[in-house]
Amino acid sequence: MNLNHSGMPIVRIQDVRKQYVMGHAPAGGGLLGGRRGGEQTITVHALKGVTVDFHQGEYVAIMGTSGSGKSTMLNLLGCLDRPTSGGYFLGGRDVAQLDDDELSEVRSRYIGFIFQSYNLIQQYTVVENIQLPLTYQGSGEITEEQQQRTIDLARMVGLSERLDHRPTQLSGGQQQRVAIARSLINDPYIILADEATGNLDSATSEEIMDMLGRLNDAGKTIIMVTHEEDIAEHAKRIIRMKDGQIFQDGPSPRMLQAQEEAITSAG
Repeated sequence: MNLNHSGMPIVRIQDVRKQYVMGHAPAGGGLLGGRRGGEQTITVHALKGVTVDFHQGEYVAIMGTSGSGKSTMLNLLGCLDRPTSGGYFLGGRDVAQLDDDELSEVRSRYIGFIFQSYNLIQQYTVVENIQLPLTYQGSGEITEEQQQRTIDLARMVGLSERLDHRPTQLSGGQQQRVAIARSLINDPYIILADEATGNLDSATSEEIMDMLGRLNDAGKTIIMVTHEEDIAEHAKRIIRMKDGQIFQDGPSPRMLQAQEEAITSAG
């Protein structure tokens, strides 16, 4: 896949629908859906024809209550799941049509992940955790250039003195810094952050959000899911979801303020 610099979106979600069929034992009669193997089934429509574009260098927050579809959207963007129908184009390629091995390759090369629970391997050092996406590529051998990039990223997130430490020897904020460095090791097209500050105190949350802001200022495309308004306001664009659909999509308050200030100064 190649980045398209002609103004086309780096990510295009086109009329995406996602359905889950859930089965359970009958309770008291009455159909709640169909029947499958003697069980009642319920079809859950997690996404209902979502269409949205993300361009290179954007910083987007996706918000919504539980059941709104925001987590399903993130799973699809991260190639952790496939849509039931519709297209997901990443760097111009419809990844919705790929098999499991191909999706794994896309995840390891083109997508960086930052999770609420950090998802670090406890037996691995800081260096080894940062390099984890690289081990799924090609031979899995770490080159000298990649080793140096690892050290540089650890320095960038303030962990150059803790390269041999393991997660249990780090604070929550430091573990999330490892996760941020890991998300950058493959120089991804997009960084996906899932409630990245959910397990952190307010001061550490601000540090992490400042770091994400600097990454975006440097050109990284960031898409994050959050339920916290103050965290979402760090983004430049906020998408709000409800009942599997987007019902609001526009500039964040800070971007609106910046636009107003620009108009005032120009006038």
